[in-house]
Amino acid sequence: MIPGSTAPAIETAELTRRFRTRRERDVEALRGVDLRVERGECFGLLGPNGAGKSTLIKILTTLLLPTTGRALVAGFDVATEALSVRRRINLVSGGDSSGYGILTVRETLHLFARFYGVPWPVARQRAEELMEITVLGPKADTRMSGLSTGMKQKVNFARGFMSDPEIIFLDEPTLGLDVEASRSIRGFIARWVRERPGRTVLLTTHYMVEADELCGRVAIIDHGKILALDTPMALKRALPEESAFILHVASAPPEGWSERLAGVRTALQHTHPGTGAMEIRLTLAEDQVIGEVLGTLRDLGIAVLNLTKQEPSLESVFVHLVGRGFEEADAAAGAEGA
Repeated sequence: MIPGSTAPAIETAELTRRFRTRRERDVEALRGVDLRVERGECFGLLGPNGAGKSTLIKILTTLLLPTTGRALVAGFDVATEALSVRRRINLVSGGDSSGYGILTVRETLHLFARFYGVPWPVARQRAEELMEITVLGPKADTRMSGLSTGMKQKVNFARGFMSDPEIIFLDEPTLGLDVEASRSIRGFIARWVRERPGRTVLLTTHYMVEADELCGRVAIIDHGKILALDTPMALKRALPEESAFILHVASAPPEGWSERLAGVRTALQHTHPGTGAMEIRLTLAEDQVIGEVLGTLRDLGIAVLNLTKQEPSLESVFVHLVGRGFEEADAAAGAEGA
């Protein structure tokens, strides 16, 4: 393919990556990934820890070579034309170090602009705009070593856009940010793509609402394979007919409580971060099964505080395809890596 503006932003063919563990065991992180992201897209990549997301991003950003297969970014081969790829991309990873502790926020942004050869007047204007968007203005002259973790993540996000890249990879960009800061950053990402035709975002996130709000298409990956790829609406419409409910209960039911109820497809439970109440997400064969569920919880002495019927969501799609929620999938990945 001829590099240039007519080439897709990202294209992979039969991409694989294998690692050798300390126990001399081969692990296949990517298994024949075929992916095409057009220019101008905000594309979402969803999957639990250990699914292959980070490996794929590292290959696409030239930080890791594929074992087999091919990957093109902006029409350039990541293995043989890495420098051409790097000139056109940038990467923001949640939780990354944001720079040098002795530099101020403003100096850090200017430094990263210089790395990419951005002219001084442009860099100065762009830094001020990004500091306003991320509400970093009051901290502009504060050294990086004096910032909170959330503030450092805002700097990390802002520096990714200092070069105004053709393609930007956002790996959990709102990790550790409060609700207001996350909303502001999502608004900026949407405007950035809309106002710059041809600019492309590849976003990974654990926040399904974030992906649903920003992404025109999403891919769900698990165990190194793409399980589904389409628009969020099309993925939700493709779900098998089933009923979904969210219950807030006063205490956690005993393990295996739902297994004797034939109409319960899945029952995922975790502590709600806002209220502290136990939240149970149910998928049922039909609405009428909820009566049996409530009766069972009553017999167990579990008080139901709130009950809501849930419309199809990306999280429902994820659970249907992966077979478990994000928290369960991440716990399983951690256990496998232990």
